[in-house]
Amino acid sequence: MLRNPAEKYRPFPAVRLTGRKWPSRTIERAPVWMSTDLRDGNQSLIEPMSIAQKLEFFETLVAIGFKEIEVGFPSASQTDFDFVRKLIDEKRIPDDVTIEVLVQAREELIARTFEALEGAPRAIVHLYNAIAPSFRKIVFNQSKDEVKALAVEGTRIIRQYADARPETHWIYQYSPETFSMTELTFAREVCDAVAQTWRPTRDHKMIVNLPATVEAATPNVFADQIEWMDRNLGYRDSIVLSVHPHNDRGTAVAAAELALMAGADRVEGCLFGNGERTGNVDIVTLAMNLYTQGIDPELDFSDIDAVRRVVERCNQIPVHPRHPYAGDLVFTAFSGSHQDAIRKGFAQQAPDAVWEVPYLPIDPADLGRSYDAVIRVNSQSGKGGSTYLLERGMGFTPPRRVQIEFSHAVQTVADQSGEEITGDAICALFTREYFETEGPAARVSATSVRWESRDVSIATSTDIRAESSAGSHAQSVAQAISAAAGQPVEITSCEIQRTTDGRVAAFVGCRVGGQTVRYGVGVSDDEATAVVDAVVSGVNRAVWAPVDRRFAA
Repeated sequence: MLRNPAEKYRPFPAVRLTGRKWPSRTIERAPVWMSTDLRDGNQSLIEPMSIAQKLEFFETLVAIGFKEIEVGFPSASQTDFDFVRKLIDEKRIPDDVTIEVLVQAREELIARTFEALEGAPRAIVHLYNAIAPSFRKIVFNQSKDEVKALAVEGTRIIRQYADARPETHWIYQYSPETFSMTELTFAREVCDAVAQTWRPTRDHKMIVNLPATVEAATPNVFADQIEWMDRNLGYRDSIVLSVHPHNDRGTAVAAAELALMAGADRVEGCLFGNGERTGNVDIVTLAMNLYTQGIDPELDFSDIDAVRRVVERCNQIPVHPRHPYAGDLVFTAFSGSHQDAIRKGFAQQAPDAVWEVPYLPIDPADLGRSYDAVIRVNSQSGKGGSTYLLERGMGFTPPRRVQIEFSHAVQTVADQSGEEITGDAICALFTREYFETEGPAARVSATSVRWESRDVSIATSTDIRAESSAGSHAQSVAQAISAAAGQPVEITSCEIQRTTDGRVAAFVGCRVGGQTVRYGVGVSDDEATAVVDAVVSGVNRAVWAPVDRRFAA
């Protein structure tokens, strides 16, 4: 019999950390960012990037504002070696950018790495070795002392090669790979031994990078691990404490944020979370999360769509439409209640005020996104979505009762098609429903109202235009139509507003022969004409378009 799969696993042990401080802290500034896209991200691709693709990606990272960029693993790949040489020989590295390369603790690989870096103005040499119990036992069959000795010897060799090349500003980085699954006391022991060999100072710090090589616990446990190391590492004031979270549990962003609260100074990750298995921490999401807390991330994603296109082209992996901040649909609402809240939020949002639009944690404009795709209409949408698109497409906001009435027409079309309805289609449908009506009101042109000249002649056009209100004007027009149509026409409401292009929009509720109220709309350069058109529209719709008719698509 198969046992319960859960019996194969053991919960990750809690960290013994008294008086932990990270839960009461907040992030107050951006960390040092290091992009691993060109190395860790590249190693995860089915088809690794060409030199041309890596160069395009590198230039994009520089434009975004990364000051530390891991450019490859030159001792393991000829393409990476050639790319590093291209950056150096063609002087493509800005003065304020430091490139980083990865290497294992073997002298022939270290020698090849320094050959690749020859002549670089600044460089980070990044040494790693796995130190977790499962790797010591299963992968390498090494004792703790042997694992530590490997890290120390690799550091010694790198120190020797760096000292022989004083023309380059060398920075050393050590990663106890698989840190997240290693005994904390042993991780500290290895890192301290490495630091003792390198001898960092406050003026010339080394980087200790603590990877969640496999995300094995909840983010709070990782935060405990980082705070424990922050408290107990030797040479702490001469160390830049870095984290490299992977996303196996889907919580890498949270783990990175809590790690920063726990004492980390630096974060390694990839744009949009590319990387082995479920990926590295997503730096785009992490950085934009800082924005929403009022913190400058010091990375420029003001044209997020352009960044996304480069990443998709180079990685040959699409960014999910609902990816935080960057996906095509991330700022798009189809739900009626969401649309209504967003529309009202936009209406009250002052240009320089604190951002406060429901359902939008960040202003799409800050990422170079337009508002055109924020609200889109399908069969799940309500009146708010149609109204928003009418506001943008036709320049007016129908009164709530007109919004409700028109939403039934939109719903019918959406249900019949099963597809999204574009803003242009919404405006075309509104025009057909309210501006292109036909019916009995047209017959009054031969009697009391001359529609061609738009002069209402119940008394004289002058008398009508001098009425004290648009409502009285509408009542007068209704009387003329009642006489011509042979049915009583009652005006139940009349609202006037200016369109965005300075014209007049009139919205009139009409009840014909005691039936259900229908609404008419008129738009013109002057109020009187707009009201006349709105009454005609409403009467025709009340007779020709009863409430239970099916709207034509």
